[in-house]
Amino acid sequence: MGKLRRRYNIKGRQQAGPGPSKGSPEPPPVQLELEDKDTLKGVDASNALVLPGKKKKKTKAPPLSKKEKKPLTKKERKVLQKILEQKEKKSQRAEMLQKLSEVQASEAEMRLFYTSSKLGTGDRMYHTKQKPDEVVAPGQEKISSLSGAHQKHRRQPSAEEEEEEEESELEGESELDEDPAAELAEAGAGTTVAPLPPTPAPSCQPAPAGMPVPPPPAAAPPLPRALAKPAVFIPVNRSPEMQEERLKLPILSEEQVIMEAVTEHPIVIVCGETGSGKTTQVPQFLYEAGYSSEGSIIGVTEPRRVAAVAMSQRVAKEMNLSQRVVSYQIRYEGNVTEETRIKFMTDGVLLKEIQKDFLLLRYKVVIIDEAHERSVYTDILIGLLSRIVTLRAKRNLPLKLLIMSATLRVEDFTQNPRLFAKPPPVIKVESRQFPVTVHFNKRTPLEDYSGECFRKICKIHRMLPAGGILVFLTGQAEVHALCRRLRKAFPPSRARPQEKDDDQKDSAQEMRKFKKSRARAKKARTEVLPQINLDHYSVLPAGEGDEDREAEVDEEEGALDSDLDLDLGDGGQDGDEQPDASLPLHVLPLYSLLAPEKQAQVFKPPPEGTRLCVVATNVAETSLTIPGIKYVVDCGKVKKRYYDRVTGVSSFRVTWVSQASADQRAGRAGRTEPGHCYRLYSSVVFGDFEQFPPPEITRRPVEDLILQMKALNIEKVINFPFPTPPSVEALLAAEELLIALGALQPPQKAERVKQLQKNRLSCPITALGRTMATFPVAPRYAKMLALSRQHGCLPYAITIVASMTVRELFEELDRPAASDEELARLKSKRAWVAQMKRTWAGQGASLKLGDLMVLLGAVGACEYAGCTPQFCEANGLRYKAMMEIRRLRGQLTSAVNAVCPEAELFVDPKMQPPTESQVTYLRQIVTAGLGDHLARRVQSEELLEDKWRNAYKTPLLDDPVFIHPSSVLFKELPEFVVYQEIMETTKMYMKGVSSVEVQWIPALLPSYCQFDKPLEEPAPTYCPERGRVLCHQASVFYRVGWPLPAIEVDFPEGIDRYKHFARFLLEGQVFRKLASYQSCLLSSPSTMLKTWARLQPRTESLLRALVAEKADCREALLAAWKKNPKYLLAEYCEWLPQAMHPDIEKAWPPTTDH
Repeated sequence: MGKLRRRYNIKGRQQAGPGPSKGSPEPPPVQLELEDKDTLKGVDASNALVLPGKKKKKTKAPPLSKKEKKPLTKKERKVLQKILEQKEKKSQRAEMLQKLSEVQASEAEMRLFYTSSKLGTGDRMYHTKQKPDEVVAPGQEKISSLSGAHQKHRRQPSAEEEEEEEESELEGESELDEDPAAELAEAGAGTTVAPLPPTPAPSCQPAPAGMPVPPPPAAAPPLPRALAKPAVFIPVNRSPEMQEERLKLPILSEEQVIMEAVTEHPIVIVCGETGSGKTTQVPQFLYEAGYSSEGSIIGVTEPRRVAAVAMSQRVAKEMNLSQRVVSYQIRYEGNVTEETRIKFMTDGVLLKEIQKDFLLLRYKVVIIDEAHERSVYTDILIGLLSRIVTLRAKRNLPLKLLIMSATLRVEDFTQNPRLFAKPPPVIKVESRQFPVTVHFNKRTPLEDYSGECFRKICKIHRMLPAGGILVFLTGQAEVHALCRRLRKAFPPSRARPQEKDDDQKDSAQEMRKFKKSRARAKKARTEVLPQINLDHYSVLPAGEGDEDREAEVDEEEGALDSDLDLDLGDGGQDGDEQPDASLPLHVLPLYSLLAPEKQAQVFKPPPEGTRLCVVATNVAETSLTIPGIKYVVDCGKVKKRYYDRVTGVSSFRVTWVSQASADQRAGRAGRTEPGHCYRLYSSVVFGDFEQFPPPEITRRPVEDLILQMKALNIEKVINFPFPTPPSVEALLAAEELLIALGALQPPQKAERVKQLQKNRLSCPITALGRTMATFPVAPRYAKMLALSRQHGCLPYAITIVASMTVRELFEELDRPAASDEELARLKSKRAWVAQMKRTWAGQGASLKLGDLMVLLGAVGACEYAGCTPQFCEANGLRYKAMMEIRRLRGQLTSAVNAVCPEAELFVDPKMQPPTESQVTYLRQIVTAGLGDHLARRVQSEELLEDKWRNAYKTPLLDDPVFIHPSSVLFKELPEFVVYQEIMETTKMYMKGVSSVEVQWIPALLPSYCQFDKPLEEPAPTYCPERGRVLCHQASVFYRVGWPLPAIEVDFPEGIDRYKHFARFLLEGQVFRKLASYQSCLLSSPSTMLKTWARLQPRTESLLRALVAEKADCREALLAAWKKNPKYLLAEYCEWLPQAMHPDIEKAWPPTTDH
């Protein structure tokens, strides 16, 4: 039985193990084997069914199976879980070690690394360069890749114990995992890594630790590259406070990512949210990385002058460097020196530099900042630089281009193969410096958004904790109106309680006070009814709170808002403006036309115990950081100048901002502390905003741009890689204007329309066009400057052009007054300014120069008085505009002297008024420049409707236009005028008006006139001074058909001009020497003009000879004789008897006394 039992046990164990599957089609014969491997005889298949059944009952197998089914205890489950985790951990470590071994840096490379924890504090971060022969074999020594690795080595014994515990679970692991590297990985994952051969799986053959053959292929290729181009680091000695402040900026964590991208790619796009510090920090990263070494410059372009100046000062302060190293250059001023290494400038300045040095060889890096503003020059720069980067790379002088922006429409750059063939990498710096909570209104005020701003500021100021308020409005008048209302509501108090300041310092006390005030407001709600104005009501009831941008609306905040609404009486405006001296508010305006010293006040801390409130236009939307701003109130509107593509009429319209601009505005609140943005419109309205504002290049005329590009020899502007191209209509209109001004050559006439269209968009620049391109003004004004070098008109033309370029010379005196006293003061000042304008305009000829004479007189008088703020204030002039005109005059004078050194011009502060004849010449110069801005007064017989009374008609507009009431020609009403621009308000008004004599139009503006055939009476004549044939022609002005008087002009091209020239040549009017032979001529010279002239061979031969050399004027004939002295001799001899031929041959060509 013992034997059987033993056999059964063997059988049982075989069944328990992984045996043959039960579902086999034909079971094999049962064979019982003994221990000595002999088969038991006499056992057939039937025993298999009987024997195991008996034995199962006797054994304790079933209880065992029951025990297995028993659920695990908590402790057992934990132990099992731990074992599984350790197994998983160990396999992951093995895999990680294998991957690390493949990319392990050699020791030589590791020695080049240094810690970044003390970066920029002035310590010595780099070591002497190691020679290649000092490099140790990679397998001999372990390299510590983390500075804290040594601390973890002390815990190795515990790690070894842990390894011993786990050995039983990892029997199949190779010796690689039992290496010291694995033990070190146990102690501190990845602290030290031994260079291991790159094996495909951990279960491969064990490899010796010091085996030198596999590692070199992985480590050898980078070695020569690293040694050939060592890393450059320029130490910067920053103050510890500044370093601490810098480390809080989000972009600092992205320094390595940005610098790696810059090193590996020629073009990089950096998208950083507002407040991430990209404008100030990226130039510093590049400076420290050595991009300004070897005399090179890091160039940074800003769209606004204020930003360029402010940023250069800030970066210089942060880097502890002088303004000689970190400098700025804007249109009229700059502090650039030979030592400059970081240069902030406006984009127009860099465009001018490209004209002088196309490859920008002084620059190693160019940063285009605030690219989301998409100004015209930014778009052109990006297009040009995309090509310059490629050209520099071919010359092995790489230029790096960084495009930085807060809210960039990246697709315009990354998905534009015409601009960048290979899409540049985009680095996003996600976090803003501090969080900003955005709140939407539940209702959107359609008209009175300024009043809604006022009410919201009152709520914030009365109920919310300390922090500055920044309000966005659309224009200068609105800013002043709101400032007055706020100063009236919250006048500055004389004595301020000290406790209040103490409360504001402590945020916990502040919050307690905030809650108490809310409780008081609740109490007041139950006791006192709000004052309600029955004549002024709203559709929605008072007490509706703000809708939070995030879905989680704070209940307390909602309650507070409803309390505030009741408190303030949303309906009535009078209640809001009750003076409350207990809550002083420091109110400051901010807009682009504000004087610089007043603009600078917003950066100063407010008086003690007051809250700062800045009321601004969209000038505060980008780049500027006003310290202490915690609350932003956004009306959601912006005033933009819109141009009509065809007519060029400009109008200012108040429209909704884009979503990107709204986000920029919100970002102003989170620059120095966590903030809140209150949007005075609903989230539904916000969803309807366009995502990005349209680029400026698509919204304005582009003739100045086309001229600058033609000056850069870009003939086919339509093929230029614009990020967003302007419309074809705008390009055509610009080229037409430049052809009319003489800056471009007219297109060649072609038979096919398609070819003509192609020619129209690729006209080459003329010599006049190149001169015009050197002046930093619009092409129309540049033409005026180019023409004014006669009769001593240049100084006056420069002054007029500077005044026309700088907008808004006079103060806005039509603004609403806050009080009766201010109203009376404004009224008297308006009367005084009107009288001064009449004085400056003068009488007679000077009055006909109109508004431009006023500008000339105002600038002359101001300069004569020393251009003091007192003079400007007394005469209604803007001091900031006058200073800008002074600087532009200086710049234009330098530009004119560069083009024409013999002019020897200088800016004369005591400039005398122009003489009467000079005024007439100036009027003609202005007419030639503003030819497409001609208008004609509607004649009384043409009056169809009353709206056309005293109106003017222009070639491109169907509606009437009027002279602006502020113009000195408002009552004069000349027949023809030219205007600077048309502004659309209630009517269309012409500004900058000057009168024109009708006979000047065909002479000065021939490209705009359609001439009739030459008149027979008076007959064509020859002009001895110019050597040309002249005739009289009548004409009409293009598109409108205004009849113009006949004037003497050059005879039009054609066969008739050759006939008349031949006649004058035979008569001896062209060359006096031939006059003596006139009496001997075989036919009368007038025969040339007869209809039957072809019947005479001599007329035909002379005409054919003239046409062959295109000799239709004296200059052309002299040029032909220079080439061939016997030219025309045979043809002329046919008109004389044979006997005179020898004398003629001796005296030919007859040029001695021409």
